[in-house]
Amino acid sequence: MTDSPTHTTTSKAGRDLPAAIGVGVGIFLAVAVGLLWAPWFFVAVVALGLCLASIEIHRALLRKGMKAEVVPIAIGTAASVLGGYFFSRWDIGIVPIAWVVICLAATLLASLVARLFRGAEGFIRDVSASAFIIAYIPMLGVFMPLLMTPDDGRLRMLAVICCVIASDTGAFAVGVLTGRHKMAPAISPSKTWEGFGGGVAVSAIVGALMGVFLLGTSWWAGLALGILCSLAGTVGDLVESLIKRDAGIKDMSNFLPGHGGVMDRLDSMLVAVPVGWLVLYLALGG
Repeated sequence: MTDSPTHTTTSKAGRDLPAAIGVGVGIFLAVAVGLLWAPWFFVAVVALGLCLASIEIHRALLRKGMKAEVVPIAIGTAASVLGGYFFSRWDIGIVPIAWVVICLAATLLASLVARLFRGAEGFIRDVSASAFIIAYIPMLGVFMPLLMTPDDGRLRMLAVICCVIASDTGAFAVGVLTGRHKMAPAISPSKTWEGFGGGVAVSAIVGALMGVFLLGTSWWAGLALGILCSLAGTVGDLVESLIKRDAGIKDMSNFLPGHGGVMDRLDSMLVAVPVGWLVLYLALGG
């Protein structure tokens, strides 16, 4: 009697559906718990995610012969994100933004020093890789804890997340139903201008509602939040897609079973959050 083969339930895209659902639920619970009851936990999850994202970009750059100093970058990423938030909670005379700038500068310096010991061959190439990761991951990522520092920071973070999700959902739905004109076929063949417009429109509506009913600001400020977060999120998605195409990979990693890599989930949010921070800072103050 032969054993019957074991089959894994997969989607048409080749994803492991049970794993994808489990990981998706886990991410949702982590975000929900953090934003509703334990903001420090949310920031800690963000710090972990950004450290993993820096490792993923490092691995992608290795495929192009570029070796970044990923250890000091990961340490600096965690220090800047966690410190940026906790120093806003503790009245010890350290301004969160000043801490973030110091951490990022120290991270770059540490990366340069670490690379000195591997000789001159490829020095410019490798330090460029380190600088790229620092600018792409922690420099953009620190706006997540900075967005959380005001008293209503959790609501601001929730509003930005909802705008990005609305943009992705609207773009997908409208693109599937009416998409005809390719937006960037050489980068992301599935994106269409119709889907892009739908994503911006849905995000704008959600942003306006968030502005009035969640944040207590004007509808036009919420409208600007939705539109700009959608535009920024689209740029983030295209940038990450182009990195993967240049590196010749489908997913950044398998850190999130069924979903691919952390960057495959953070790409839009990573670029949208700094934009959302600026809009809400201008509308509501720090």
